[in-house]
Amino acid sequence: MTKGSFGEILKREREMREVTLNEVTVATRIAPRFLEAFEREEWEKLPGGVFNRGFVRAIARYLGLNEERLLSEYDLAYGEQRPVAPPLVENPIPSPPKWMVGLAVLGILVAVVGAIAGGTYGWRRYAAHRAAKRLAISATPSRPPEGPALHGDTPALASSPATSGSAVSGASTSTPARLDLSISTSGITRVRVVADRKVVLDARLPTGEKRHLSARNQFVVSAVRPSAVLLELNGQAMPWPGSGDASGTMVLSQKDLRQAPSGNSQP
Repeated sequence: MTKGSFGEILKREREMREVTLNEVTVATRIAPRFLEAFEREEWEKLPGGVFNRGFVRAIARYLGLNEERLLSEYDLAYGEQRPVAPPLVENPIPSPPKWMVGLAVLGILVAVVGAIAGGTYGWRRYAAHRAAKRLAISATPSRPPEGPALHGDTPALASSPATSGSAVSGASTSTPARLDLSISTSGITRVRVVADRKVVLDARLPTGEKRHLSARNQFVVSAVRPSAVLLELNGQAMPWPGSGDASGTMVLSQKDLRQAPSGNSQP
């Protein structure tokens, strides 16, 4: 690969192969304005972060260039010319009010007391039923058998295989799929994730960070800059509702997984 700036190298390699920007766009699905920004090194017109590196890899692969060497040239040029990011003003994520915590504790106590009372009542009913059955057996006079029992009088104690099979198959239930959440950042931001009512992430993430989290039923995701956060639920992209850089919160559950279109979306 010849020497020069990243933009000059990229443009020279493309023109040497007599490839137009439109042909690169058709092959890599990268918008022409992003290709022109790469060749002119206009970094402010690019999405930044992991997206830029993915674009560089796709361009190198299409032009037949060494991906790692082209990425090294990109990192060198981008690191020297990109502007210093302004300090991030953090908006504190509000915590749940205390009355909600107290209400949840009260609900748990009521459920425990109800379970204990129900168990006690059921045990008393069962003990009374057994006592009445024993009393009825002791009151019945016993007498010896008058003759050998006939073969036809033998009661059938075992249930049929078909009945047992249907009972087993009827008892089986389907298990919901496990939720896997992938978080990627294209800028400095703060993210908080609650999985099944348990805080699993609450940190300030740098550009290009990737996190993978798992849950059984639900995720509650909050972010200071939603536009800098890319979410994927079981491989499906989950766009943030609305737009802008204000703090946002979204809930992801089994319902979102069922409603998501098939196939992995591309950035």
